Amino acid sequence: MNLKVIAFDADDTLFVNEPYFQETEQKFCGLMSDYLSHQGISQELFRVEIDNLKIYGYGIKAYILSMIEAAMKISNNTIPVEVVEKIIIYGKELLDKPIELLDGVEETLDALHGKYKLVVATKGDLLDQRRKLHDSGLGHYFHHIEVMADKQEKDYSDLLKRLEIQPKEFFMIGNSLKSDVLPVLAIGGHAVHIPFHTTWAHEKIDYKVEHHNFYTFEKMIDVLKKLQ
Repeated sequence: MNLKVIAFDADDTLFVNEPYFQETEQKFCGLMSDYLSHQGISQELFRVEIDNLKIYGYGIKAYILSMIEAAMKISNNTIPVEVVEKIIIYGKELLDKPIELLDGVEETLDALHGKYKLVVATKGDLLDQRRKLHDSGLGHYFHHIEVMADKQEKDYSDLLKRLEIQPKEFFMIGNSLKSDVLPVLAIGGHAVHIPFHTTWAHEKIDYKVEHHNFYTFEKMIDVLKKLQ
């Protein structure tokens, strides 16, 4: 395929992320259970998160602000300051979660290192993503770390310009069809989907992807069958 760059999403591709958010959401629903059902609270929080993406972007800090705003809306601005303090604590606990590498990640990176230019292409908060990559012990494998405001076609095209490569020389690996696969295929790159057992609702699509540059594997280590 004449590939030059192999790019990896970070959250739920290299290490665990979404289950920690779901755990925090359950705590938030419990905290606000006097006002609404758990389902109603989750729905309101999701609406607030999506509305705030254009302002705050992705990541834990944005999530904390959205939890506070959702709590205010759910309670009609009557929540006591102790509840806000508790939400902030939940957010800090989320920031302090341990890094749990997914199976086969380090073995895959070790096998590809030196054969291709390896990069991270992920969304989220810059400081937090850099911290997680540092704490994961994986940082030395990567030539470049790109924390993207979003993962649309233009974002990937801009990344390829910085890397000075053509789309056909780019190979993206991630757990989200919406963010890691579709925009890469649209600009002429190659993309691999490695499903994670749980996915944020905003990242889901309701149709099957079919493309000659698209591949799917159950485990990260299986990518080596295509690249070696």
